[in-house]
Amino acid sequence: MSSIRLPRRALLGAAGGLAFSGAAPAQVASEAARPKAEWGVSAGDVVGDRAIIWSRADRTSRMVVEWSTDTQLRNATRVHGPAVTEASDYTGKLDLVGLPGDSEIHYRVSFEGQDAAAGSSAPMLGKFRTAPSTKRDVKFLWSGDTAGQGWGINEAFGGMKCYETMRRNGGDFFIHCGDTIYADGPMQAEVKLADGTTWKNTTLIPEVQKVAETLGEFRGRHRYNVMDKAVRGFNAEMAQLWMWDDHEVSNNYSDSKVFDARYAEKFVRTLQARGRQAFFEYAPIRAHGADEAQRVYRKHAHGPHLDVFALDMRSYRGPNGFNREATATPFLGRTQVQWLIQSLLASTATWKVIAADMPIGLLVPDGKDAQGRNMFEAIANGNGPALGRELEIAELLSAIKHAGIKNVVWLTADVHYTAAHHYSPERAQFKDFNPFWEFVSGPLHAGGFGPADTDDTFGLEVVYHKDPGGRENSPPTEGLQFFGECAIEGRSGVLHVRLKDISGGTLWERALEPEA
Repeated sequence: MSSIRLPRRALLGAAGGLAFSGAAPAQVASEAARPKAEWGVSAGDVVGDRAIIWSRADRTSRMVVEWSTDTQLRNATRVHGPAVTEASDYTGKLDLVGLPGDSEIHYRVSFEGQDAAAGSSAPMLGKFRTAPSTKRDVKFLWSGDTAGQGWGINEAFGGMKCYETMRRNGGDFFIHCGDTIYADGPMQAEVKLADGTTWKNTTLIPEVQKVAETLGEFRGRHRYNVMDKAVRGFNAEMAQLWMWDDHEVSNNYSDSKVFDARYAEKFVRTLQARGRQAFFEYAPIRAHGADEAQRVYRKHAHGPHLDVFALDMRSYRGPNGFNREATATPFLGRTQVQWLIQSLLASTATWKVIAADMPIGLLVPDGKDAQGRNMFEAIANGNGPALGRELEIAELLSAIKHAGIKNVVWLTADVHYTAAHHYSPERAQFKDFNPFWEFVSGPLHAGGFGPADTDDTFGLEVVYHKDPGGRENSPPTEGLQFFGECAIEGRSGVLHVRLKDISGGTLWERALEPEA
């Protein structure tokens, strides 16, 4: 089956309905010679006066970005970006600098052909807003889990509909908490549903019809998602902060991973290297630096009221196992834990939001070990004192308490349902911490699961949850697709947290007063 090429009429529509009448005139060139750019645009890691702009072409060409605060891009600043080649799957990223603060930035991306006769691609449009310097209202969204469990692009359903709902909802930026693809989840053309209807994955490419093993197959998974109109429209209108979890490589992977018969490639680190390369090619993420170019954990400062600390719960963990050792077993890893503590100490923002790929107190099983004991994928390991991976979290929570760091909130995804969790030492086995909230959302477009069993180590109370009630892999047609919204009042600093569903309706909300 050949790769699907989007029709020309979809090119300008990739910006989700953005209109522009002043596009640069097309160069005279044959259609066959012109580069094609049919996968949209996205902006990410918008901090200070800079932003990463991402896009993709279909051949060797040069990325060009024009930007302005004017909606019609009059007097736009033109910046030549990188040459895109097969080496990056023709993806390109440009770090725009010198942007004005607290401004709506409109931009246009095109790709210049290899010579003048080839012309340039049709332009693609996008916009985003830079961070404020004053205490204005701020709104941002979060969720995770895209195109999982075989649920792909069903055009009759509206594609990956939750992305369109989030676009309409609006916000300053979006946090993708991981599972940006499902490299281990093959898709079929049709899936029979329990109600007798048929889900049709009307857009399929070969790379999504088997588990991803080659670099090309991992790339195809990412490319597939931006073939969806709703995803492209959302990407074009909201800045993003991407993280990763396990499905960018394979379900629950760690150094103890044993692959099933679907995999010819059995070495986890080989698959990890390929999956990570594809992620960084397609993610609108800024490279950290020469010391660790593929570092994902980072701080996102968004004005006086908000700092977001995006974590990486995958790269530094030890093998998944029994997780009840008396000494700390690595999960975040020593370097990341110390970075987070020091970064929280240095933060002057009203709210310190820790964005994590996995919840703290929910049990996520991962089979049995050689002794027949339960193995765990996440932090929690069952009721009782802090053990194993929980000891890192205990150290972190204790440090937050003793340093007097206030207004810390956790946002997570991974478990494929939505919930509000409150943690308190009054209910906990480990007691040396201050109470805090953790909010869970997702999936964006994947099977619904849950609820998960809870762990009392840190005194988790499930204040609210909505899930399939124990049924596994509920289809998107059942409406159990979720995202969360955080809105900070500029004047008072009050944080409003809302858990929302695929319709955009608010399921639960809570206003949190900042502690002085």
